Amino acid sequence: MTILSALTRPLSRGLVASVLLCNLAFTVQAAEIQVGFSPEGSAEQLVLNVIQRARQQIRLMAYSFTSPSVVKALVQAKRRGVDVQVVVDAHGNDNRASRAAMNLLANAQIPVRTNAAYKIQHDKVIITDGQNVETGSFNYSASAAKANSENAVVMWGVPAVASVYLEHWQSRWVQGQPYQPTY
Repeated sequence: MTILSALTRPLSRGLVASVLLCNLAFTVQAAEIQVGFSPEGSAEQLVLNVIQRARQQIRLMAYSFTSPSVVKALVQAKRRGVDVQVVVDAHGNDNRASRAAMNLLANAQIPVRTNAAYKIQHDKVIITDGQNVETGSFNYSASAAKANSENAVVMWGVPAVASVYLEHWQSRWVQGQPYQPTY
């Protein structure tokens, strides 16, 4: 099996997994778990699939945010009527490529905040529709997709896990400052 074919093959159906989040241990019934890797390409495809499948809400939290394909997918989601909000690390996104990505989102009426409350806001998470969570080492950047060894994991149909991640996302959102586009 190739890594790309693993993208569409669930690791487990009906998997019962113990999850440790925020010092909180609980068991969840996951409808499906998928994994992807870079630079082979399946991590980025998995991230894009998560965004494309969202119907109501996307909450993204990123350390490095420069990926043109992720920006495009988020703007397309917004145009489909999906409520999209993004919070990124302030320090890791103080560069031309990140500002260009954030400008495109802000100019598409997608709220973006930068969080400087930590030395590094190193989270890489997408929560969709209050049900699904994508996380892993994959930064939403061109280098993560093309040059770095990265991983992404998606847990589909896990509202209990999504709820904990949404609380974490919300705490970082509140700490952030609204991004003001530079053009």
